[in-house]
Amino acid sequence: MVVMLVSIAGTSPFAYITNYNDDTVSVIDTATDNVTATVPVGDGPGGVAVSPDGSKVYVVDNTCNGTVSVINTSTNTVTASVYVGGWPFGVAVSPDGSKVYVPTKVCVINVNDTDCFNPGNVSVINTSTDTVTAMIPVGILPAGVAVSPDGTKVYVTNAGRDNIDGSTVSVINTTTNTVTDVPVVDRPHGIVVSGTKVYVTNWDGMNVSVIDTATNTVTATVGVGPHPLGVAVTPDGTKVYVANEGSGDNYGFVSVIDTVNNTTDEVNVGKRPHGIAVTPDGTKVYVASRGSNTTYVIDTATNNVTATVPVGSGPIAFGQFIGGPKNTGKSTYC
Repeated sequence: MVVMLVSIAGTSPFAYITNYNDDTVSVIDTATDNVTATVPVGDGPGGVAVSPDGSKVYVVDNTCNGTVSVINTSTNTVTASVYVGGWPFGVAVSPDGSKVYVPTKVCVINVNDTDCFNPGNVSVINTSTDTVTAMIPVGILPAGVAVSPDGTKVYVTNAGRDNIDGSTVSVINTTTNTVTDVPVVDRPHGIVVSGTKVYVTNWDGMNVSVIDTATNTVTATVGVGPHPLGVAVTPDGTKVYVANEGSGDNYGFVSVIDTVNNTTDEVNVGKRPHGIAVTPDGTKVYVASRGSNTTYVIDTATNNVTATVPVGSGPIAFGQFIGGPKNTGKSTYC
């Protein structure tokens, strides 16, 4: 008798799109570009990140109270809600999946206004217990967050106040939780790490700062569109995609940066694009267009839009929102 081992190939990942106005997450199968599930979460979900093994999705919601909903990707249900602190926006998971980092703002609510111009924190969630184990002080109005591939550093954008209080990126040493600040341009928001470079979108500056991870200094500034927010990079590091929110609901587009020579191209998408992410194989880019209630799919080979996926109302999806359950290959004997 001959015994043959047969391996079944894995499936494509999913895109998890937070819908701010609907209090839901739309789950898109990237193989078919169809919505396969809609998951109810907390109020006003914005930031989102998928764990490296694809088993969990972390969604920032309930802005005033500040929580993170934890979604089990196998069942598409919320299994926990973790209090992190007020006014969170971004979220990122460590490469080993053991920690989740969430920037929060310290706000003093007065009778006539809300003052959030105090130094903020980064809440650190232990993913085994779904509890906050540390709060690390950073700059004013922290927004985006990204973790280095080796997990030794966490990068946090601090938007400041119209550049009065300084626009910086806080670099956290994850062993000691000590912080080093890197000055950038106006109102940094989105951030992504690629090799020895960190790319930071400057919302008021209409540009992207490039930080050298070895020296913690800005080595280049690349012009993009009005009000850049989300940012993503291809796995090979050759292209950076930037979602430019634009002015009001008039238009929006994605800037494509060639990282070799820092030149840019443009891809038209829907109104007010916010979040943006690249598939693990580097072939597709997904863009959440808040003003169009649509997720746009870009082919990285041609930089053309190949699909438009209707989602919920006010999609944001700020963060690394692509991942999810994958059939890693099961073996059968025959």
